[in-house]
Amino acid sequence: MPAPRKIKFAAAIAAAPLLVAATGTASGADPFLWLEDIHGERALQQVETWNAATDKTLRAMPGFETDRAAAFSILTDESHIAAPGTVMGDVVTNLWRDKANPRGVWREASLASFTAGKPEWKTLIDVDALGKAEGKSWVWHGADCLAPEYVRCLVSLSPGGSDADVVREWNRKTGTFVEGGFTLPQAKSRVTWADADTLLVATDYGEGSLTTSGYPRILKRWKRGTPLASASLVKEAGAQDMGLGVFTAMDAKVRRTFVTVNKSFYTKDMWVEGKDGKLIALPLPESADFEGLIDGKLIAFLNKPLGTHPAGALVSWTLADILAGKPGEPVSVYAPEKSQAIESVTTTDHALWIKLLDDVSGRLLQLVPRDETTWSVTTVALPDNATISLDAAADKADMAFVTAQSFLQPPTLYAVDASGTPKALQSLPAKFDASAFTLEQHFATSKDGTRVPYFLARKKGTSGPVPALVHAYGGFRAAQTPTYLTTEPYRAGPLAMFWVSDGNAYVLANIRGGGEYGPAWHDAALRENRQRAYEDLYAVSEDLVARGISARGKIAVSGRSNGGLMAGVALTQRPDLYGAAIIGSPLLDMKRYSHMLAGASWMAEYGDPDVPGDWAFIKTYSPYQNVKKGTHYPAPFFYLSTEDDRVHPGHARKMAARLQGYGNPVFYHEYREGGHSVGADPAEDAVRAAMLHAYLKYNLEGVRPAS
Repeated sequence: MPAPRKIKFAAAIAAAPLLVAATGTASGADPFLWLEDIHGERALQQVETWNAATDKTLRAMPGFETDRAAAFSILTDESHIAAPGTVMGDVVTNLWRDKANPRGVWREASLASFTAGKPEWKTLIDVDALGKAEGKSWVWHGADCLAPEYVRCLVSLSPGGSDADVVREWNRKTGTFVEGGFTLPQAKSRVTWADADTLLVATDYGEGSLTTSGYPRILKRWKRGTPLASASLVKEAGAQDMGLGVFTAMDAKVRRTFVTVNKSFYTKDMWVEGKDGKLIALPLPESADFEGLIDGKLIAFLNKPLGTHPAGALVSWTLADILAGKPGEPVSVYAPEKSQAIESVTTTDHALWIKLLDDVSGRLLQLVPRDETTWSVTTVALPDNATISLDAAADKADMAFVTAQSFLQPPTLYAVDASGTPKALQSLPAKFDASAFTLEQHFATSKDGTRVPYFLARKKGTSGPVPALVHAYGGFRAAQTPTYLTTEPYRAGPLAMFWVSDGNAYVLANIRGGGEYGPAWHDAALRENRQRAYEDLYAVSEDLVARGISARGKIAVSGRSNGGLMAGVALTQRPDLYGAAIIGSPLLDMKRYSHMLAGASWMAEYGDPDVPGDWAFIKTYSPYQNVKKGTHYPAPFFYLSTEDDRVHPGHARKMAARLQGYGNPVFYHEYREGGHSVGADPAEDAVRAAMLHAYLKYNLEGVRPAS
């Protein structure tokens, strides 16, 4: 499709005229269906109208330009941590963004210089320069370099930030794209190296080659120098499956290829490639997750119990037995305690690394195999009560790179060596005086008696109810853990820091549907039990009121994607409790979500609205269907991207139109680039942070634009 015309930093409010009647039709048909025409002239005219109106209001708010400049300075500060992307043998790669390179520079440094804390960087690809030279708005999606030489690379670039990208072969030794090399046109491709002259490719092969979720369902083997059309079939998934994938994993010096058919978001069948390309089925249950290879063992995470092994545990099979067709029973590797959850796992040549949550605080474990059935376990000495992210690992050196941070503690990057000893490599300079604030963890009691944790940041000495911003997600096993207040990833950069600096409260709620306490915490809010996640949110918000921290009508709810659905539900179900709602890249029309872009892939989470029994429970919370004429709703702020090819922009557009059509004020900010993550570069992210701060002040503090 042609590159979209870009609108410069815009948004919307109630004064913007609605370009269609909002009272429905005699037949009951959706009067706003035309807003699902993503690039339709009429739909984009409405978007521009909304955008211009809110742009006018929020840019005129006191402090907007100061906030924008401060956010941009923070987001482009060259003192930010150069986090490792991947480790390729003795080389560490990093994607570096700053003021001069908002789209990023992909670069490398030797592992030795990086772990010494003095990396000597060499530029590989300047994404900004490449985009300028080629006349494309490229957004970096990563590179897959063929191990163990790491010379031949498959570089993925997205035009404008959509999930679909272009794949091009690049030579790390020459520093150039390979003339006549492997190239795939824009699609949601899944591709990996079979060998130096062969790819395994799942992509859009034309009519009938995609699933109903919009992902590839046909995997082929493509030989160098031949047309893609002549590639040979390897595996085919069904049209109703979610999609088909392919990837490789290293077991020390041995490289293995795996194929998956994702039957739903949470179930899959998997195969490992044996001799002569034969696919051998793995013994993993369809609900289990592959985590890596180590010492000839295949490691898997159990989302459901398996025999005597509980859900949430790690188990292993011997890969040689699998390849021989005699996998046998799995062996226990690690089982967390009741208050704990395994959040992520990675392997190096001789060690297994586990990022563990314990009452939502992070720990890092190093496991080393002693024999076929037992492991030695070391708890790495990292800061207490911190969020730990497992960033990358160096296979041959048996080293893990982790970042530790909290609301008030700036991120510090550590290298953890083979002995389990951490070494601080780089710390982000403090962006504010942490001694002026407090960080607390509380537990609210949900409607069914479940204890729901939440983190609270506010100024010391705060007394009396103050406006509060509550962020949550509550879905897809994704745990929410506190990060530094200037870098909250889904909260528009430094928005949280702006908010607490005003003397207000910032809250991160760990509602059910996420992975904070393992699979059971997620499963408790699946499908017909979705309302539990929302009851958890309300319990946290009401706990703020009960503790005197905030007050009804002075609380804003915030969420993005599935969290945007949550915020939309809170808006429609509890307008008495909330005074504002930040709704990012949201699902909102749950009657049609499964027919919009990748929506069909999430039916395992929400249910199928075309099945009457499922719609019976979905319709009780679907925000778009639950907007009622005559009800006063707090003014929401919708932010999203036209080029989001995961969650359809029609959700937010239609919700805004329906609310406004019933006389409710609406703020609206639709970027024309950025994909599902919305902002395509720090300049856009900085504007969003300033706009959201202005929006919160407008709705919760009563601040008005300068006259």
